[in-house]
Amino acid sequence: MEQLVRGARTALVHTEYHLFRISDPEGPVVDDLDASHNGLVSAVDGTIEVSTGIHTGNVRVTVELHAVQPDPAADWEEIAEISWRSPSGEALVAPLMDDPVDLPSLASRGPGRYRLRVHARGRDTAVDRTVVDEPVESYLLQSWPATHQDALLVRATDAYGAHLRAQGADDTIVIDHEDSPDTQTGRERDLLRRAEHEQ
Repeated sequence: MEQLVRGARTALVHTEYHLFRISDPEGPVVDDLDASHNGLVSAVDGTIEVSTGIHTGNVRVTVELHAVQPDPAADWEEIAEISWRSPSGEALVAPLMDDPVDLPSLASRGPGRYRLRVHARGRDTAVDRTVVDEPVESYLLQSWPATHQDALLVRATDAYGAHLRAQGADDTIVIDHEDSPDTQTGRERDLLRRAEHEQ
């Protein structure tokens, strides 16, 4: 039986470089070696990164907190799961280079271990468009307390996810050729990640 801890809340989240993130201010939420390369959600430098089709712009993100594992929601194009932990009990959704948005902490029971299921819809609508004025992508994040399990790809139907999965886990995870390591944009992304890791 599904037990919703708190009613679903939705907010616009600014995405840059094809992603937004989930992190805890007191330490890593994931072990980078624990996540598979599933084309939707991954562990990078101790944070969870959700891959978006658009390069830059707002996406709709809904958070649902559950007491036990819920069923996957219907009518979503991509669904993947990852295990994680919260050192502080404050696991927050945020843009890559900005403060967290007004969504509840994904750690509904405070510090501890959890499972996150990410649903995505609309990632093929405006792939790689540099700036998108109106949101065309939606994400549903379901979180519940759970012991560690391997990352899982539940549903895979969009072309963007297929493209990311076709690349090796060590390759860049964006389609935009401007983000390759040989370009200014790619070098900037690499510098931002290194700076965040050193903080």
